[in-house]
Amino acid sequence: MAAASGMIMQNIFIAKQYQKNSHFVNRYRMGCSSPYVSSMLPFQGGKFAWDGTTSMQLVNVSKYQRTSVNRGLVLCNAAPSAAVPTLEKADFLKLQNGSDIRGVAVAGVEGEPVNLTEPVTEAIAAAFAAWLKDKKKEEASRHLSISIGHDSRISAQTLQDAVSRGISSVGVDVIQYGLASTPAMFNSTLTEDDAFLCPVDGSIMITASHLPYNRNGFKFFTSAGGLGKADIKDILELAADIFKNSSVEAYARNKASASVKRVDYMTVYTSNLVKAVRRAAGNIEKPLEGFHIVVDAGNGAGGFFAAKVLEPLGAITSGSQFLEPDGLFPNHIPNPEDKVAMKAITQAVLDNEADLGIIFDTDVDRSAAVDSAGREFNRNRLIALMSAIVLEEHPGTTIVTDSVTSDGLTTFIEKKLGGKHRRFKRGYKNVIDEAIRLNSTGEESHLAIETSGHGALKENHWLDDGAYLMVKVLNKLASARASGAGGGSRVLTDLVEGLEEAAVAVELRLKINQSHSDLKGGSGCLGSEDGSFLGSRSMILFFLLTLRHQLTMMP
Repeated sequence: MAAASGMIMQNIFIAKQYQKNSHFVNRYRMGCSSPYVSSMLPFQGGKFAWDGTTSMQLVNVSKYQRTSVNRGLVLCNAAPSAAVPTLEKADFLKLQNGSDIRGVAVAGVEGEPVNLTEPVTEAIAAAFAAWLKDKKKEEASRHLSISIGHDSRISAQTLQDAVSRGISSVGVDVIQYGLASTPAMFNSTLTEDDAFLCPVDGSIMITASHLPYNRNGFKFFTSAGGLGKADIKDILELAADIFKNSSVEAYARNKASASVKRVDYMTVYTSNLVKAVRRAAGNIEKPLEGFHIVVDAGNGAGGFFAAKVLEPLGAITSGSQFLEPDGLFPNHIPNPEDKVAMKAITQAVLDNEADLGIIFDTDVDRSAAVDSAGREFNRNRLIALMSAIVLEEHPGTTIVTDSVTSDGLTTFIEKKLGGKHRRFKRGYKNVIDEAIRLNSTGEESHLAIETSGHGALKENHWLDDGAYLMVKVLNKLASARASGAGGGSRVLTDLVEGLEEAAVAVELRLKINQSHSDLKGGSGCLGSEDGSFLGSRSMILFFLLTLRHQLTMMP
């Protein structure tokens, strides 16, 4: 009976969040000039309990219009007080996931208590704003601004409002982008356009990539790029202090009023992608005219790519699927590494007799492709394709990848393409940072890419941008068409000809207890900072390398 009751409550909670998310999507489609109004339920209990209302002013900004709207009564919607961690239970450091923050934002999944609550979120946002102000202290006379975007998750709206309050409490301006991609958020720190209030000083993307619907998290950016692990640790420690030292009275004073602006920045971002393809094709208005390209957004944030990028370039996009944002991800996991997801886009290409298929993860920082014959460009094949494209433009450059790429890929890059292959420890930020380091030492590197689909180019500010990777692929199609070459996606398939591929690919992910007595006393970490591989983990590494070699050699 209790289990049934719990399931009913879970379904009610999901329904409310889903309805709220759907309301936002409808508002988002109306365009930037529509007033954005959010109705939120009152929050009672917990460290940051409050009982009043917040008077906020919302400014909708478009390139042609700026209007100011009174936002009425705004109340906080969060889990009941019993679900909100007390001061002693709020372990901020456990939310760190490398250079990201990840947590459980939706209640109802057994064994997964909510730890990314609104009070915790506000403290994290306030900590980032304070961290940013400290970094920009030489510009103290200037008012700072932070942009906020989110993917399609059902907890996105609640967390966006909490992030906004946290930032405002530190005296930093808030600019909401609504449904957006992670790469667009970083770009907002670089774009120079007063009409869109750019550049911003910092940016927060609310996402948990391809994780289940009940999860969410944050990625942080400045104009220097994504924050690293050390920065995230500092911010979480500061957030814990803010959470600990804040009182209800102080919080009430901070939340009394705030200015929130809303900008349709995705218009800027998609326009830049379109311009990039046109430039590559010699400034032809519709360089993809006649190409049939289907997109699978997995109900994440990438649905824009079909209507806002491909169609203006002349491509036919009929047969594209799962473009509508749906935070429950009902069709498949939005993950280019997922076999079910890749099967879905492959089938869409074959069913529609398309020239190319493109698939994105939830927040569009990863992607993969499928050619007209249904052959996948992901993992080693995607790296091979991107390496071929980049090495045509930058002969001899070093391609930096994560450590789980195949020996066949190394041979392809170095023997067939004439480049250099630098394997580095896993983690997209690690790979990107290594490419940046190589350039600083005088060794040219123009591409850093993981087998997961995270790919960053030097020409694109070392941002791992799934949409930009696909733009590079489209550039190849467009330039081939402009030069008189035909054959649809055959030009892409030809680029990876000669790549030796394993008959079977096996990836083993082993959890290692870092606190185990055998592993204490310094290095000996698989992919450690000093690059050493010692102790018991060296045996694991040797086994995996041997297995990979044997599988690669299989006929």
